[in-house]
Amino acid sequence: MSDTPQTVLITGGTDGLGRAAAILLAERGYRVFAAGRSAEKRADLDKLAAEKKVPIEPLQLDVCDDASVQRAVQSVLQKAGAIDVLINNAGVGYMAVIEDLQLDDLRRQFETNVFGVLRVTQAVLPHMRERRRGRILMTSSVTGLLTPPTYGAYSSSKHALEALSNALRLEMFPFNVEVILIEPGYIVTNFQQTAKALAEPYVEAAKAGPYAKVYAGAWSGANKGRGDSKTTPEDCARVIQEAIESPHPKARYPVTPLAKWASFGRRILPDTLLDSILRRKYGILREE
Repeated sequence: MSDTPQTVLITGGTDGLGRAAAILLAERGYRVFAAGRSAEKRADLDKLAAEKKVPIEPLQLDVCDDASVQRAVQSVLQKAGAIDVLINNAGVGYMAVIEDLQLDDLRRQFETNVFGVLRVTQAVLPHMRERRRGRILMTSSVTGLLTPPTYGAYSSSKHALEALSNALRLEMFPFNVEVILIEPGYIVTNFQQTAKALAEPYVEAAKAGPYAKVYAGAWSGANKGRGDSKTTPEDCARVIQEAIESPHPKARYPVTPLAKWASFGRRILPDTLLDSILRRKYGILREE
């Protein structure tokens, strides 16, 4: 790193993976703007930054609001003069079987995970392009590679993010701006609690319906995966640091063993075999 601290803007930076990345990068000397909607979480992070005496500046930002995004990006540029790294981490998850899925929920899913990412990225890109310098990290998911039952909405948003990132990586090559996908698997954060709350109406409505066993198997498989996971948010933060500091970063960084397996399996295994593996994992049985 140079004598001048690099500036990092993290969306979803006040909780979960984003918060862990904000703390680690600030401890390593980066100037971090950790953006989020919750005033309470911003205040908690601000207090922690003061206690640790690290350069984290919580920032109000709603990725679903054009004016909020523009204000936040301009605020960072005015204070720091540059944005060296953008980490698109804000996300939400709606879990439901396709037949049950409400279109409004699907719209909300894409508004945050796809349009929100695009909104922030487009606000930052002119600055990076003109400087001929910058890195954009996209927090994808193992579900951007494989889609478990009830994950149709969330997984499709991550598939879309993978495609946008693949295109942007090529488009930014002439301008020396790197675009990097971070692909976690199961890592226990508050994200799961939020997703569970959003899915509760679907699960309750399905108890007497034809998809009751599908929901039960999906949640059981997901809970087992989270229980088996030894990867922490701090582990993910270290992968993010590696992607930022590597002289020649990879296009994608799988974070957990599951994500690494999924990336490998997606490339070499036929869909019929992958489906069979997922059916066993999530208890999806054919009814007689």
